[in-house]
Amino acid sequence: MLSIEKKTDGSELTIALSGRLDTTTAPEVEKELKASLDGVTALTIDMEALEYISSAGLRVLLSARKTMNKQGEMKLVHVNETILEIFEVTGFSDVLTIE
Repeated sequence: MLSIEKKTDGSELTIALSGRLDTTTAPEVEKELKASLDGVTALTIDMEALEYISSAGLRVLLSARKTMNKQGEMKLVHVNETILEIFEVTGFSDVLTIE
């Protein structure tokens, strides 16, 4: 189960994810991001309530990163230790901006 909460402030978009970002929920997040990123120059993904991320979830983040590289910046905030460990093991901590 995953819930997605969106807040827009001008060209800034914050997406808060809670639950599990896995094979089942990744397509939903990807669809939501694709539909939301037009004209966005700053994307913040809040992971405070994210419990788990799978390789499918990592692909979604990478895809969003590629899009945002062309039009602005993307950062991840409130990343918990479990998720951070996954990022470090996969090398994603070198590719993504984590605050």
